[in-house]
Amino acid sequence: MPLASDRASLATFPIDWGGLAPLRLKSRAVAEGVYAGMHRSIRKGAGVEFGGQRPYVPGDDLRFFDRRALLRHDRLMVREFETETDRALWLCVDATASMSYRGRRAPGAKLAYAALIAAAMARVALATGDPVGLAWLGGAGTHGLPAMAGREAFERIVGALEATSAAQDWSGDAGAIERALAPIAKKARRGAVVLLISDLLDLAHESGTDRALSAFTALSTGGRTLIALQVLDPSEAELDFEGNVRLRALEGGAVIEADAGAVRAQYKARLAALTEVWSRALASRGGRLLRATSADPPTDVVRSLVQAIAEVRR
Repeated sequence: MPLASDRASLATFPIDWGGLAPLRLKSRAVAEGVYAGMHRSIRKGAGVEFGGQRPYVPGDDLRFFDRRALLRHDRLMVREFETETDRALWLCVDATASMSYRGRRAPGAKLAYAALIAAAMARVALATGDPVGLAWLGGAGTHGLPAMAGREAFERIVGALEATSAAQDWSGDAGAIERALAPIAKKARRGAVVLLISDLLDLAHESGTDRALSAFTALSTGGRTLIALQVLDPSEAELDFEGNVRLRALEGGAVIEADAGAVRAQYKARLAALTEVWSRALASRGGRLLRATSADPPTDVVRSLVQAIAEVRR
């Protein structure tokens, strides 16, 4: 359960950047410390390695007409080749209310950290010519972007990340996750990499984790690769409070009063169970779940994401 001090609930939470701003400079610095290429993709077309044959259709480039096939089999065929190409990276950032939390050990809110990771990943992808798209879970002032490449893409992505505030309580809206992911399901092509950055908490939790997880893993159809990064505040990850505490969920309004030490083991066990469910489900679809806290070095996290993407694409 996301943690919050016992104060009046706000509908919108502007990003608490703390020490994670300015986003443009910080994300560029993170990207510079990471391997410049994420992955290689394969598509059919003109290239350097023979990739097979297919029947000729009007409009095919006659340079690839297979004369031997015509002589041997009396069939009009064209040769295909495999070439390395760029594939889109789709960033899906959770901006629901729970992402606004910032504990005493974090340099910024979870949403600020997620924005930094997303911007750095975009920088790495764009540096190799890969187009990058942006979608949101919840939030206020959000602006989704189609997959695009080029010099202006990074600035547009950073601008969209900076303009967002954490908002929306999805605890009672079971269909919210499906609606939010619909643009990716419609636009992301075969071979795209979809990166979800979220705390994975309170995604329509009235209907359980299964609905949110099912909606995300459904994106693996069509040859898409799924990677999820769970971002928790250090206080959420460890429940590092002492004595009797009063905790209120930022989504759903649940309030719990308990001795932190007495419930810590149970709390961490349930958190681990949530992580295990997501990890197994993604692995079964050829994807990967990574974990981080908002106090972890962002360069290390981005490097781990790049490596995970490269491994699952092999």
